[in-house]
Amino acid sequence: MKISTDKTPKVITIGTFDGVHIGHRKIIKSLVETAQSSALESAVLTFFPHPRMVLQKETGIELINTIEERKQILLNTGIDHLIVYPFTRAFSRLTAQEYIEEVLVKKLQAKKVIIGYDHRFGRNRNADIEDLKKYGEEYGFEVEEISKQDVDEVAVSSTKIRKALKEGDVEKANLYLGSNFLLSGKIVKGKGLGKDLGFPTANLKIEEDYKLIPKTGVYVVKAIIDNQEVFGMMNIGYNPTVGGSEKTIETYFFNLGKNLYGKELQIEMLKRIREEKKFGGVEELIKAMKKDEEFSINYINQLKTK
Repeated sequence: MKISTDKTPKVITIGTFDGVHIGHRKIIKSLVETAQSSALESAVLTFFPHPRMVLQKETGIELINTIEERKQILLNTGIDHLIVYPFTRAFSRLTAQEYIEEVLVKKLQAKKVIIGYDHRFGRNRNADIEDLKKYGEEYGFEVEEISKQDVDEVAVSSTKIRKALKEGDVEKANLYLGSNFLLSGKIVKGKGLGKDLGFPTANLKIEEDYKLIPKTGVYVVKAIIDNQEVFGMMNIGYNPTVGGSEKTIETYFFNLGKNLYGKELQIEMLKRIREEKKFGGVEELIKAMKKDEEFSINYINQLKTK
């Protein structure tokens, strides 16, 4: 990931931004407006890998967005620059002053930093907003603090979104995110069971093992395929009725007679229909899937009339 060497003076905000939610969007909107009114350029500084992946070697970490999804969402917010800084052990050992001087001032040309009241930085995260303000005076940049009240007003956090997704409540997660939760991956060959049942499914393989997958169950989803909006129903689970043992993400797209193998897809999750369950046999499963399809089509029709 390339670090910006652009020398234009910037207004910057900094954060992990996992699941770019309505709280983040409020900060970024303020960032863009401030930049425009100050004849500066707006920039978001984020980090990858996630610090916990590097410092705590967490293998079970679950993030709302993959890094590519995060980039895509942030670049669509109207900012001028997105800087994805490689988070390494060496970077984590920079003192607060080294980080300010080397990264914010020399590399990014910060003239103003908009940041939350609880922001911490530097080795062992030992510097806070007051330290940042002092460095601002020393190095010639302004610090705008986002107050606790402003943060609390939004009442949204990445933790709350993760919890909603783990409970299968994608509608609540989408409300918090201000956009639909995404699953991105490649369509690969499955066992062809859906086709045998009359519901040919696209089997989504997600490469990033840190990507949070919502609770098992059946969901209403949509995707853009060849510039066309297509709706469908997705099953996340183990296909217990037909003796499945591996977790899969399979989507039956309505009225789509296309071979999707090898295609990279982004699927937006809209609503959970039901739990995945083991039926008494294939006929019972087909009956349930027809009911799921009916529910999905009704739900989609309601969405379209809103």
